[in-house]
This record gives sequence, C-alpha cells and structure tokens, in this order.
Amino acid sequence: MNSPEITTHFTKSSYSGGGQANDCVEIAHTADGGRAVRDSKNPGGGLQFYAPEGWAAFLDGVKRGAFGG
Repeated sequence: MNSPEITTHFTKSSYSGGGQANDCVEIAHTADGGRAVRDSKNPGGGLQFYAPEGWAAFLDGVKRGAFGG
C-alpha cells in the first residue's frame, strides 16, 4: 500500500499547552485531502493516514462530543 504524499509541515494543536505537558499528536495535510497523524513524543515512530472522508467523520464526531470530551 502506498502512503499519500504529505504536503504540509506537521503541527500540534494550540490546545496542547507548552513546557513539559505538551504531549500530543501532530497533524499534516496529504495530497489527497486527507491527514497524516503522528505522536509528538516519537515523530519517527510511524504515521497513521486518514482519507478525507474519514477525517471529516472524525471531526464531526469531535464536534458532536462523541468521544467524551
């Protein structure tokens, strides 16, 4: 399976804080309109890729509070 091309730098949420308490995931855009996700504590440890539809469904779930936040 080919991984989508990453087209932006990885960024962390502004809500992740600073200093020592900034463990978070980082997100980058992919050429197909999806997203690549990695662990900020271990950026070389691997990536997860999400198609545009999957990423949109995830964001919709976050907005609806589906994940207990």
